[in-house]
Amino acid sequence: MSRRDDLRQIAKIADLYYNRKQRQAVISAQLGIHQSTISRLLKRAEKEGIVQVRLNYPAGFYADLEQGLEQNFGLAQAVVVDAAESPSQLLSHLGSAAAVLLSSTLKRDDVVGMSSWSASLLAMVDAMAPTRTEGVTVVQILGGVGNPSAELHATRLTHRAAQLIGAQPVLLPAPGVTPSPDARKVLLADPYVKQAADLFDRLTVALVGIGAVEPSPLLADSGNAFSEEDRKELQAAGAVGDICLHFFDEAGQPVRSPLDERVIGIDLAQLRRTPRVVAVAGGARKAGAIHAALRSGVVDVLVTDEQVARAILESPK
Repeated sequence: MSRRDDLRQIAKIADLYYNRKQRQAVISAQLGIHQSTISRLLKRAEKEGIVQVRLNYPAGFYADLEQGLEQNFGLAQAVVVDAAESPSQLLSHLGSAAAVLLSSTLKRDDVVGMSSWSASLLAMVDAMAPTRTEGVTVVQILGGVGNPSAELHATRLTHRAAQLIGAQPVLLPAPGVTPSPDARKVLLADPYVKQAADLFDRLTVALVGIGAVEPSPLLADSGNAFSEEDRKELQAAGAVGDICLHFFDEAGQPVRSPLDERVIGIDLAQLRRTPRVVAVAGGARKAGAIHAALRSGVVDVLVTDEQVARAILESPK
């Protein structure tokens, strides 16, 4: 068979498959060619340039930024949304993308950890559509007790997410920050607190926000933020951000301090052992904290905005 005839046959098969939408088994029967040969010739059609793949990306899809984040920081997945003119619009973008991500990746018997005091995660829950995945447990991984006017948000995160998924909620009935290490020890002995904490090592997925040293309005209102004096000490030690109130420096290394002995929630070591840690955070104010969090190696999946993604990729690695 001449090359011309060879290419003609390949083009015929490609036409039947791509233009006429016929299955390979049907083409095999019609042309009398083994199905494995059909598959091989379709691959060759691409190599020969007979078939060319062209993707028309929709608005709001940033393939280059997502690929850059994934490759530079070893992420399993990055999701980059449009930047926004207002904080509320940005939260809506982040929450909507995170809701789709969670709903599409949940698996039977997952144990999902949900941080508290994250406006981004609250927006995610508000954007979620009801779904049903059997055997899922949703556990609060940072103390959610605090100022009653703000505590509702922390409780709603876990309860509402569990309700939408059809899961069993497990609350962590304690503050995120205790007045002293002794108070923390007493609370950790509570059977209901222990019930939640015992699940931290069984998590298959953890959903977290990323905070700057300066607390968000939601965290500040909750009564679970560290004092101004504590924050100054953290900044003096090099802290630039936190995940679940555990702080890290610009290089992503933990900033150890006595404050760690006052936090009730999952620690960074437990998060590192969690198979899939999804961080949802954006906004220029948090760009440095998000960059440092990526360097820490704790985050597996990041949902952020275009402005932050560009700033991170244009910064020294």
